[in-house]
Amino acid sequence: MNRVLRTRTLAAVLCAALPLAPALAQNVTLKASHQFPGGKGDVRDEMVQMIARDVNAAKVGLDIKVFPGSSLVKAQEQWKAMQTGQIDMASFPLDYASGFYPQFGATLMPGLVRNHEHAARLNNSPFMQDIKAVIEKGGAKVLADAWLAGAFGSKEKCIKKPEDAAGLKVRSAGATFAQMWAGAGASIVSIPSNEVYNALQQGVAQATDTSSSSFVSFRLYEQLKCLTAPGDNALWFMYEPVLISKRSWDKLNDAQKKALSAASKKAEDYFKTESKKLDDELVDVYKKNKVEVVTMTPEEFDAWRGVAQKTSYKEFAEKVPGGKELIEKALSVK
Repeated sequence: MNRVLRTRTLAAVLCAALPLAPALAQNVTLKASHQFPGGKGDVRDEMVQMIARDVNAAKVGLDIKVFPGSSLVKAQEQWKAMQTGQIDMASFPLDYASGFYPQFGATLMPGLVRNHEHAARLNNSPFMQDIKAVIEKGGAKVLADAWLAGAFGSKEKCIKKPEDAAGLKVRSAGATFAQMWAGAGASIVSIPSNEVYNALQQGVAQATDTSSSSFVSFRLYEQLKCLTAPGDNALWFMYEPVLISKRSWDKLNDAQKKALSAASKKAEDYFKTESKKLDDELVDVYKKNKVEVVTMTPEEFDAWRGVAQKTSYKEFAEKVPGGKELIEKALSVK
């Protein structure tokens, strides 16, 4: 009798434990990478850290480990690292992956986005629908949209008109801007944003374009004489989403996907609120550090766009599949 009772008790314990087995098996740790300083106030780092904190707090068996400052993967290798499974998530300028999908170059195209309100309208446009379709084709998924304004900075003189760039060694963030700079008579230095400080310090570059956030977080004010701030006529805007590989997304159960989507939406809303503040902070920081700050007039913006139309736009339309249509769709968003 006792033996039967013990057998029934053991069976009951085993049955009770069975539902836990799948839950334990579904615990997932994702590796998230980016190139920006960790814990230094960079809004892009905070965006990824916020997603990680909220997902971890959701208690759905999902943990996100963040690797800032290119500590796990170099800046321009993150797209490939997502495809090979070295990392699961990343925040980086999508243009860095234009070597794989040249259509991504449209997300860092001179003069396509003029200000933050314009960027917000662009997010829901056919242009961005096409870009996201290419991202999905490449094996990734957008978790959170992010557009950053950018600026020009020079060790030599203020850069407002195209002729101001003639003869300068300019670090350019991407191919489309490099084409425009070259069209204005500059020579090009191609390095990621986390290497710009040393390039300026060593004289490898005399000027640079990059995001407002990077101008501050990488302390470029220590090397520059003049800053051309975004203002109302920002020639430089960059799409820098938080991405996850589709392979990693497909590993997640429904509760984990829901928690990650909710955390990403919250981080995206945070970024939208903070992005304009980044431009204001940029101006304040540079003025405090005795750097001259200027902005472009509408006429100067149009002059630069004219150079871009003859260089960046023309080459993109001729060489990139669907490139002409992408530019037309972006320009149609007023």
